[in-house]
Amino acid sequence: MKFTGTNVLVTGASKGIGKEIAKTLASYGLKVWINYRSKPELADEVMQEIVDTGGSAAVIKGDVSLEDDWKEMIKTIIDSDGALSYLVNNAGITKDKLAIRMSVDDFDDVINANLKSTFIGCRDALKTMSKKKFGSVVNISSIVGEMGNAGQVNYSASKGGTNTMTKSFAKEGSARGIRFNAVTPGFIATDMTDELKPEIKENYEKNIPLGRFGKASEVADAVAFLLSDHSSYITGEILKVNGGLLV
Repeated sequence: MKFTGTNVLVTGASKGIGKEIAKTLASYGLKVWINYRSKPELADEVMQEIVDTGGSAAVIKGDVSLEDDWKEMIKTIIDSDGALSYLVNNAGITKDKLAIRMSVDDFDDVINANLKSTFIGCRDALKTMSKKKFGSVVNISSIVGEMGNAGQVNYSASKGGTNTMTKSFAKEGSARGIRFNAVTPGFIATDMTDELKPEIKENYEKNIPLGRFGKASEVADAVAFLLSDHSSYITGEILKVNGGLLV
């Protein structure tokens, strides 16, 4: 896969899907900035894995729900590399419970961590990428943002907002040569889903046309495509990676 740019910031890249995205993008020759918030040891492990396989990576701390942290991260990257070519907004949290039991704090925390952080990242990336009139951003959303889900009013709101916000940024960024797209994973095999009881997983799989959970690497491949030169005429799209669940 071909990339004109040279580096990428991946938020929440110390584990799960974010880790796989970071490793995949590094395999294509990009320098990957591995963002973490609270566990530097995990981020260091990802960096070492990338370096051990011949890739280039750096660890960068920042709470993506905070505007000042975004400004500091982007300044660090620009000071080091001279530009930011790509951004993957992956960091996010869940605080699941039925709406009648959900506090306003539960709602706000998820909106801030998922939606507000993506807004700040997209906005600040657009500002710095506009100087070069080049860049591509991929926001990691969720199937829940398209169909909703009981017990996830806050999460579905954050991801539904991410989808439409991506389209709005695509319209604003197009004149500056900056593309914005999103990926909506369905059920993906991660540490979180590994904890599900076998009968629950089996029930989920019955509703997926491809008959299985997706792999984190399959999400990462979709992200790589949307960032790359191979998708140069694609912007404002929401790419479903869900095994056909919403067909």
